[in-house]
Amino acid sequence: MRKELQHKIDAAIRLLKAYDNPEQPMEIAYSGGKDSDVILQLAKEAGINYRAIYKNTTIDPPGTIKHAEEMGVEIVRPKQTFAQLIAKKGLPNRRRRFCCEVLKEYKILDKCVQGIRRDESPKRAARYKEPSACRIYGNDNHVEQVLPILEWSTLDVAEFLQDRKIKCAPRYYDEQGKFHPERRLGCIGCPLAARNHRLAEFRAYPGMVKLYINACKRFFEIHPNSKTVRTNKDVYAYFARDVFYDGKPLKDLFNTDWKQALENYFNIKL
Repeated sequence: MRKELQHKIDAAIRLLKAYDNPEQPMEIAYSGGKDSDVILQLAKEAGINYRAIYKNTTIDPPGTIKHAEEMGVEIVRPKQTFAQLIAKKGLPNRRRRFCCEVLKEYKILDKCVQGIRRDESPKRAARYKEPSACRIYGNDNHVEQVLPILEWSTLDVAEFLQDRKIKCAPRYYDEQGKFHPERRLGCIGCPLAARNHRLAEFRAYPGMVKLYINACKRFFEIHPNSKTVRTNKDVYAYFARDVFYDGKPLKDLFNTDWKQALENYFNIKL
């Protein structure tokens, strides 16, 4: 193992021990991703008092929950499923990420260890400067974030996982079983993802297309007089606008048989 990585491991363990409280466990925010596998292993090696918790979003890639269970993680079910949220509020987007608040971003314990890394994106690098921070969820619910792998690179993560012989969630392996640390695990169809990435996910998991559209049907039934219903031909056009929109108006939005178009594109029967 590289000396640089060993120094990062030692620093991460010291940080976790510094925040440890034998009387009150810290939450290990376990998403099922490779970074959460790392922080869980570090917590074990640090010998701290913790509860590893997976917040089920109901739209994570297949195999994620099973992997969390195999890792001995506690599964927390949401008060509302993603489909129920769509039925209530419509499809989320970059400006209306109400799904995160309900499904992922809520307080369980006062201290929370998270696998956030500055290397993941320029936005995270700009936002997270220190290995600890205070975050507020909802109405004055303060949570102290502990970020032990903030300065780790993807190479560091991959090398650590290999050294500890940790098997990750199925999403990280190709058909030949090769591990791809550059892959990311998140909600299928997340509006924050690039359009091409979203389309690729929906094509890989066409059952999720049905889940989204059935939830949209329920929204149209509950909110028949909403602006969303008035400005879209039907639920198929509504979903198509959401996943295919690239900054330009969709041609023939009201003239296209979007049900047939979606069936052909995703190779499913709606």
